[in-house]
Amino acid sequence: MRIAPPAVLAAICLLTTGTGAVACGGSVPCPVEGGSYRIEMPEGGKPKGAYVFFHGYRSSAELQMRHRALVDTARRHGLAFVAVDGVQGTWSHPNAPGHYRNEAAFVRRVLDDLDKRFDFDRSNTLVGGFSQGASMAWYSLCRSGDRLAGAVTFSGVFWNPLPKPEDCVPDLPPIIHFHGRQDGIFPLAGKAVGSRFHQGDTFKTVAFAREAARCEGDVEAIEVADLSCTVTVGCVRGEVTLCLYDGGHQVRPEYLDRGLTRLGF
Repeated sequence: MRIAPPAVLAAICLLTTGTGAVACGGSVPCPVEGGSYRIEMPEGGKPKGAYVFFHGYRSSAELQMRHRALVDTARRHGLAFVAVDGVQGTWSHPNAPGHYRNEAAFVRRVLDDLDKRFDFDRSNTLVGGFSQGASMAWYSLCRSGDRLAGAVTFSGVFWNPLPKPEDCVPDLPPIIHFHGRQDGIFPLAGKAVGSRFHQGDTFKTVAFAREAARCEGDVEAIEVADLSCTVTVGCVRGEVTLCLYDGGHQVRPEYLDRGLTRLGF
């Protein structure tokens, strides 16, 4: 059994429940109504904020915490890494094949809990996710973007039909999305999942974000090492950025590093 390092154990918090105080943090899930999340603090000093991450299909918060390169990248930026747990390894976002929980309400409860227990709020709470978890992050931006400081997402966007800008909060934070040109699991153009469901188009999702974020500036093309990015400026709260790379369906810690740096964390 893996023992959490002292710095992690020191970060364990007490959550008050109906039956008393329950220790959570590190390897111990933090319960909220409808589910739970796991949290690991950075070493030394007060965290600058939190990176709330939604795992991919058939994964879990526990498994996500084992992706140490990703977790430690966020922690090196001074952020707590928060792994939210889906139900049965999946997410019940709009237009998803499964519906096991009201995800919008659940995410609000997670954000409430992070604010109450750790003082993570609109100014320093970021969201992210991989694959279907990235879709969850996008829907969380739509429903609760006014409570978030930004987003760094990987290889997943909205599902069809996409929401309309008026369906979302009129206060989207800056967003950076990474996607592989050769992604066959969640292609840039999306794909059918069974006979009734369809992943959304990445470019249409980003266009939606530009409109919802009320961007009035130009779209700038930037080449950064192995990334080709389009950056939309002049948005109400910050840039909307899409970065493409030659590769498939993956989440890369080095891209998270660049994304968090770009967002000022």
